[in-house]
Amino acid sequence: MRDIVETLAQWRDEGERVALATVIKVDGSAPRSEGAKMAVTRSGKIAGSVSGGCVEAAVAEEAFAVLDTGQPKIVRYGINRDMTWDLGLSCGGAIEVFIEPLYG
Repeated sequence: MRDIVETLAQWRDEGERVALATVIKVDGSAPRSEGAKMAVTRSGKIAGSVSGGCVEAAVAEEAFAVLDTGQPKIVRYGINRDMTWDLGLSCGGAIEVFIEPLYG
């Protein structure tokens, strides 16, 4: 979180609407550990990472929905036999991400 604190403060001062995504559970192998954070503005700016690039775009889309509704949510990303690589983690594990509105 420390790596994005200054960015969050700047976005708050600029009046940006921001959602914060936090890895709350890791099953198996994953690029980032529990506690990894990513902030997303409604205008599309991103700071931080929850998966090292594997699912950031999907998390950003969910963050937009959270900002639009004001309702936090938990989303899960991983590989199972029915999934393709496009929304999974290439390392074979799974993560759960809590996304909440932070500003706006």
